[in-house]
Amino acid sequence: MTYLKFDKALLINLEKSLTKEMIRTNRAGAYNSTTLIDCNTRKYHGQLVIPIPELDDSNHVLLSSLDETVIQHGAEFNLGIHKYEGNNFSPNGHKYIREFDCEVISRTTYRVGGVVLSKERLLVSFEPRVLIRYTLLEAHSPTLLRFKPFLAFRSVNELTHQNNVADTSYEDATQGIRTRMYDGYPYLYMQFSKKNTYHHQPDWYRNIEYYKEQERGYDYKEDLMVPGYFEMPIKKGESIIFSAGISPVSPKKLAPLWDEEIGKRIHRVDMYSCLKNSAQQFYQKIEDKVYLLAGYPWFKARARDQFIALPGCTFLIDKMDAFYHIMDTAIPEIEAYINGETNIFKLEKLDDPDVLLWFIRTIQLYSQKTSLQDAAHRYGKIVVDIIKFIRKQNHPNLFLHTNGLLYVNGKEKPATWMNAVENGRPITPRTGYVVEINALWYNALKFAALLMQESKDEHSADLFNYQAETTRGTFVEVFWNGTYLYDYVDGNYSDMEVRPNMVFAIGLPFSPLDRQQQKSVLDIITRELLTPKGLRTISPKSGSYRPVYIGGQLERDRNYHNGPVWPWLFGTYAEAYLKTYKQSGISFIERMLNGFEWEMTELCVSTISELFDGNPPFKGHGGMSFAMNVAEILRVLDLLKQNENENT
Repeated sequence: MTYLKFDKALLINLEKSLTKEMIRTNRAGAYNSTTLIDCNTRKYHGQLVIPIPELDDSNHVLLSSLDETVIQHGAEFNLGIHKYEGNNFSPNGHKYIREFDCEVISRTTYRVGGVVLSKERLLVSFEPRVLIRYTLLEAHSPTLLRFKPFLAFRSVNELTHQNNVADTSYEDATQGIRTRMYDGYPYLYMQFSKKNTYHHQPDWYRNIEYYKEQERGYDYKEDLMVPGYFEMPIKKGESIIFSAGISPVSPKKLAPLWDEEIGKRIHRVDMYSCLKNSAQQFYQKIEDKVYLLAGYPWFKARARDQFIALPGCTFLIDKMDAFYHIMDTAIPEIEAYINGETNIFKLEKLDDPDVLLWFIRTIQLYSQKTSLQDAAHRYGKIVVDIIKFIRKQNHPNLFLHTNGLLYVNGKEKPATWMNAVENGRPITPRTGYVVEINALWYNALKFAALLMQESKDEHSADLFNYQAETTRGTFVEVFWNGTYLYDYVDGNYSDMEVRPNMVFAIGLPFSPLDRQQQKSVLDIITRELLTPKGLRTISPKSGSYRPVYIGGQLERDRNYHNGPVWPWLFGTYAEAYLKTYKQSGISFIERMLNGFEWEMTELCVSTISELFDGNPPFKGHGGMSFAMNVAEILRVLDLLKQNENENT
């Protein structure tokens, strides 16, 4: 029995199967995503979704879905499924599914009378091409397959409707066709490994619904163009490969290409292998540059997310080359920024106040994986340059006060990761001295001092240590309220909400708090914020607690950081807990991971979604796969492994 296997009883139950999604990427921005039964429930779903930089910086759905029909003795059995108005589903192909598993790649097995047909799919690495292989496992009479492509040719942020502008013509391609609905788009090549007959019958399928968009308060109905259909016979034991891409392919090369791609895949047999596979899905290679996407399906490369997620998505899963490539892409952008260049960078929100501190934290984790000497040699200069940039007051929204603390203005524009806005203004206006920014600052100064000592620059090391000591004393004076830490302090106002951001003051390697203070902070986080899915964004005791992430855009934005649970915070919590309780804390952290193990077969299988409700049953929401969450749970697994090795 495979780790990621779903049986008929679950799959034919639409209430359950429609909530389970899958996503696979080509590590260059393109992806394939739908539900386990191939019924799209989001406008972001599609068999082939790709970036088209010539048009804009968005992803575009070219091939929305591909309906298959099994024909025997003139009887047709359509395996597709779409949702229409009135909660009507057609053609109800899910009733023929016998099982679905995705231990290596996604594989669906259908049974229609005496016919057993398997469907497997994968994306070609670094190429915008999806391959779908059909194998006839059982058949007692001549069998014909029909394939009907549903085309969208639109941005993932939009929906398409029947119109007179769409070009419904086609041109022949080797064992297939090519078509392009609108000028500016590339041609979509749809080809098969076997000769077939194409019947051109363009028609619009109207009012297909995406209930996930309806839940989120967006438009949720669209029309899709079906240009025609392909037909071909298939024999028992035979495999046929379908290819959809923006360039032609030789049909003879499809089988070798399939075998080559299969050899690259990770077997997902436990939570670690699932998350390792998921972590690599976030890689985005653009020519010679490599970024880390914040998540799927709508996220781009965001600086804060990239640096927080980078360790878990690279060297902690033995992908050190990917770490170097991403750092080699990011550092020139950072250098340009701190040198005053105002270019529009590919790495979004590089100028957010805390981003450069998260970058230093990434290098600190790298030093723990390799050595302090290696980190000093590779990255010592950029760390020092960042520290000097901040100390010289060159950041437009990061001000070093004489008391050693960093001050940010978060009233007009979000200054931290709690960045939801209403009418352009922060919903959670964290401003002034912000707790995690100053915890990161103190930690960065202490780490920079170590790098300078390693580089024999004692003058700089002494300077950074002196600055750190000033920061440490003021930090306690400003943030410590006798039991836990204020979330932010601005003038005479000290925000007393119990939020998870104080976890960084105890989880980072260098803490400005003494051991008793650290334990006190950890205790209140454990009592009021800890859940099986991570840490709540505010205590349930607060009058601002809004635990459920539902409703329209405004309601969800208001709730976003005021109750829902974010899994990525569990990484630093686990670090703090193990630092406090050492060996005796291991079993507790292991038990807490069970909540994430459960997620491997829920929502988007084999990954972790963006956030969860703050109350039981802690239902998942938002982006179907989120890099920081995946990365930090991988880091927890690594922390546990380190502790085991230290005690063997």
